[in-house]
Amino acid sequence: MKKYDYVIVGAGLFAGVWAYMARQAGKTCLVIEKRNHLGGNIYCEDVEGIHVHKYGAHIFHTSSRQVWDFVNSLAEFNRYTNSPVANYKGEMYNMPFNMNTFSKMWGISTPQQARAIIDEQKGSVAGEPRNLEEQAISLVGRDIYEKLVKGYTEKQWGRDCKDLPAFIIKRLPVRYTYDNNYFNDPYQGIPIGGYNVIVEKLFEGCDVELGVDYLKNREKYDALGETVVYTGTIDSYYGYRYGKLEYRSLRFESEVLDTDNYQGVAVVNYTDRETPYTRVIEHKHFEFGTQPKTVITREYPAAWQEGMEPYYPVNDAKNQELYAKYAKLAAEERNVIFGGRLAEYKYYDMDKVIESAMKRAAERM
Repeated sequence: MKKYDYVIVGAGLFAGVWAYMARQAGKTCLVIEKRNHLGGNIYCEDVEGIHVHKYGAHIFHTSSRQVWDFVNSLAEFNRYTNSPVANYKGEMYNMPFNMNTFSKMWGISTPQQARAIIDEQKGSVAGEPRNLEEQAISLVGRDIYEKLVKGYTEKQWGRDCKDLPAFIIKRLPVRYTYDNNYFNDPYQGIPIGGYNVIVEKLFEGCDVELGVDYLKNREKYDALGETVVYTGTIDSYYGYRYGKLEYRSLRFESEVLDTDNYQGVAVVNYTDRETPYTRVIEHKHFEFGTQPKTVITREYPAAWQEGMEPYYPVNDAKNQELYAKYAKLAAEERNVIFGGRLAEYKYYDMDKVIESAMKRAAERM
C-alpha cells in the first residue's frame, strides 16, 4: 500500500477539482506544485484590499448548470458581466462587435445599415480564406479588422496576420444588437472574495508541497502514490522525446495608482500595433470595488522559452502532429492521468476544465 491514492502534479483547476472529488470519495492526495502558491493561473493577490488576478483576467462563465452549481457550492458569485472596451489610438469601441461598435465606427443606427456595410467589405475576399487576415475580413469586414483585430492579434501571436493560419479565428462574435455582454453563456460572475476562496476549498484536506519540481524528483513522488494526476506540459513529462511543443507566454506589469478609478472598466484592449501591451486590467472593477486606490496590470504577449510560463498552445498543424505523438504515449500509461490545459495541449476555458476533471474523476472513482 502506498501512502497516497493520488499524487497530483500541479495545483490549477483540473488538479483542484480532482483533489476535491477524491477527498469526497475518501481518497488521500498529495499535491506537488512548482509555484509558491495553490490555484495555478486563477490565484489572486490582495493589494490595497483589491483581489488582483495575478495571471491575467479570469472571468467565470458557463452554459453548464452542473458546473455553475458546483462552483457556487464553493463560493458565492457576484453579478459581474464582461463588457470590455477596445482602445484604438484613443478611439473607444465596445466589445464584442455589436451595434454600439458599428454606430461609433460608421455613424449609423440600424442593424440593416451595419449589415450592408459589413457584407460589402466582406466581398473583398474571394474563395476560401488562405490566412487569418482573409478569414477575419470575411467575417467582420475590413474596417473592423484593421482597427480592432489586426494589431491585437499580431501582438498576441508575434507575427503578421497574413502569416497566421485562418483557423485561429474560426469565428468572431458579430451582434446586430446593442448588447455589450461579451459572453453568450447564461451563467457569469466573479467569486466574492476572489478565486482563492474556491482554491482553498478545492484543496482542503490534501497534503501540499509548494516550490517543488515533480519532474526532478519523479521516482520519489511516484513511489508515494497509487496514481499520478499530471497537469504539467506533456512534452516535458516525456523529456521532450519528440521535440518541444510551442506556446505563447505573457508578461504582467502591475502598479498601484493613487486614484479610485483609472479606466472605468475592468478590461481595455489596446488594438493598435504600436502599443506594446494587449490590454490593461483594472482589478477592482471585477468586484465593484470602492477602495480609494486602484491596481492596474498591463499584459504583454511574449515568445515562450523554457523556464517561462506557457499560456497559449500554438495549435497549428505542426504542433498538433507533435502533440498526437505524445498523446499516444500518454494513452498507454496505466497509472498516470493527464489532464488540463498543458497536459492536453489545449486552450480551455475555466468551466471546460472543471467539466473535464469532474467527468474523468467520476469515471475513475
